[in-house]
Amino acid sequence: MNATMSRTGRTGLGVAAVALLLAGCSDVERVLNRGGDTPCSDYVKQDQDTKRVTITKFVKEQTKNDHEPAGTTVDATIISVDLLCGSQRNAQTPIKNADVAGIFVTK
Repeated sequence: MNATMSRTGRTGLGVAAVALLLAGCSDVERVLNRGGDTPCSDYVKQDQDTKRVTITKFVKEQTKNDHEPAGTTVDATIISVDLLCGSQRNAQTPIKNADVAGIFVTK
């Protein structure tokens, strides 16, 4: 890779970062959020708004659908993941793998 392409690549990344910052924190958060790959240890520390972003992305991943899931679906999933992640023996379990068995045995 020559110096010009490297500089161009860095400029492109810089422009993208600035665009995300100007778009607002929630948009940046949506892009950077790991959805179902979020470890329970991180999830339980999130505030309600961040949990909603995480769970919305997780539901979209599970349904393979880009449309916003119904609010009741997100609410019910938040309750379930709150209960499961709060009890997982392995705090690094991703929320997509949190289940009742993980409450009793380290997975």
